[in-house]
Parts: sequence; structure tokens; C-alpha cells
Amino acid sequence: MSRVHLDTHALIWMLEESPKLGRRAQGLVRDALSSDALAVSAIVFWEAAMLVDKRRLRLTEPPERWRQIVLGIGIAELPIDGEIGVAAVSLRGLHPDPTDRMIVATALSERATLITADRRVLAWKGGLKCHDARV
Repeated sequence: MSRVHLDTHALIWMLEESPKLGRRAQGLVRDALSSDALAVSAIVFWEAAMLVDKRRLRLTEPPERWRQIVLGIGIAELPIDGEIGVAAVSLRGLHPDPTDRMIVATALSERATLITADRRVLAWKGGLKCHDARV
């Protein structure tokens, strides 16, 4: 199975068993997790911690512990290196949000399918394999 990456909100929906995560997306996540092929960009943890700090997100645990839980269930954390940073700049036509650009560049570097509900990412014509998290 090819690698599957989760956008920040898709990871949160998965962990909360939210109905916002669609049935097909749940199946992709379940299959990827059982094949050790489920991953997130390291910046997902930064984004979640920032949202908690700004009181725009509530997690079941403090961000440090929440990250350990995510890693403990078998989701791989993929580092951001210089190559991904440079690639994130060259994503022509993708909206300018730097976090989304890092997530997309990480998924592209792994030739992974990104599960996201971000309409701007889903509509981007840059060759990223995406799956709408709501489906």
C-alpha cells in the first residue's frame, strides 16, 4: 500500500472518531495504519499546538502528550528538511498558507495520498494525490 498522509484536521477527526471523517477516508486510514503506511508531517504537531495556544482547538491531552499518543498508535512523523522547505516555496498555484505548503510538500516528497478537507488543497492542480476527508 502506498503511504497515506493526514492533514491536521483529518488527524484530529480520526482520533476523535468524528463523523466529519467520511467512510472512505476512514477505510483508507484504517488500511494505511494496519500496513504501517499512515503518516503526518511534523508540522501537523506544531499547527495543533499553535491552535491550542490560541484557544482555537481543544485536545484531549496537552500537545506534548497528544503527540506521543499519535506516535504510539503507529502514525509516522515525517520530518521537515531543507528539501521539503524549498519544495514548499515552488508549489505554483497553491494558496500561500505556509503550514499547508509544508504538509503538501511532505506528501509530494513521499508520493503519498493526502487526506484533507481543505478545498483549496483539493482543488490545486499540482499533481498531489488527494482524498477528500469528508467522503
